[in-house]
Amino acid sequence: MQLFERKLESEFRKALISWYLEEKRDLPWRRTSNPYYIWVSEVMLQQTRVETVIPYYERFIGKFPTLADLAEAKEEDVLKMWEGLGYYSRARNLQAGVKEVVAEYGSRIPENRKDISKLKGVGPYTAGAVLSIAFGVPEHAVDGNVMRVLSRILLIEEDIAIPKTRKLFEEVVMALIDKEDPSSFNQGLMELGATICTPRPRCLLCPVRDFCTAFHEGRQEELPVKSKKVKMKTVPLLSFAIRNAEGKWLLKQRPPKGLLANMWEFPIVENSDRPLEEIVKNEFGMKTGSFTPLIEFNHIFSHLTWEMKSYLTVTDDAAPEGYMFFSTEEVESLPKAVPVIRIWEEAKNRLTF
Repeated sequence: MQLFERKLESEFRKALISWYLEEKRDLPWRRTSNPYYIWVSEVMLQQTRVETVIPYYERFIGKFPTLADLAEAKEEDVLKMWEGLGYYSRARNLQAGVKEVVAEYGSRIPENRKDISKLKGVGPYTAGAVLSIAFGVPEHAVDGNVMRVLSRILLIEEDIAIPKTRKLFEEVVMALIDKEDPSSFNQGLMELGATICTPRPRCLLCPVRDFCTAFHEGRQEELPVKSKKVKMKTVPLLSFAIRNAEGKWLLKQRPPKGLLANMWEFPIVENSDRPLEEIVKNEFGMKTGSFTPLIEFNHIFSHLTWEMKSYLTVTDDAAPEGYMFFSTEEVESLPKAVPVIRIWEEAKNRLTF
């Protein structure tokens, strides 16, 4: 596939890479060629802002500096280091993939797409990113930023929300990629999409503006074409921070599969118009004291929204089946998802007054 004239292809690559090497952001994972570290960073960066990822990445690498450290770690410890970052299946899949590398590849991450793609949680983008950045292999790494940039440069009007469209962009990248420096080429496309060729592009700052068909036709803000998602489901929920006479808190662990698998949470139930005392008695078989409102908020997942209302209360009852009481220190150490963290922080603050 030839997209520009040969001379223009070369000039495009040179302009993009020169800009990247001169203007790239100083990020911790760009100071290493360790494929394990780059793998960790790419998994963390999925659907998460760079500014959010940096401290998590540094703590995670500090805790699990080698493949063996992560492979041998308890899942609960891994989830605790991931706490607050969201999309916790990423952490579980990362550890599972690392265990495969240690067991099946002698602790050496595969340097080809076929084998690295067999690892748990490694999709086409992550495979290409690790191969090109860590090993210098000319492989495509197509994410939303890359599709946005190339849809404008080449005036590609296919809907990027359709999975098969990604294949088209993968072919485009393989036709354009710099064989000598695939790392800088791929990262240049990603960086351009993240900093300049954003949804509202800053074209006057673009290093490859001269090559951009959409810019010359005044259509840059029309692209990429992306159909709208189906309306998100909203689930109204009640959560109860229940404390006993010993000052311990009632929590349970979520199932090992599904949403927020293996994370710990306070008693939670779908909201209804029934009195709170009746809900707690019927759902958890417990008698409690009065209920103090804690915090109300919406927590948005990729496919649904939790509409949360939370309350603080006390009980003299024993823990119901499936639940346990934990001291404040123990609750702090348990891996909790962001909604639970928010409720927990509010509950602790209320008890300091």
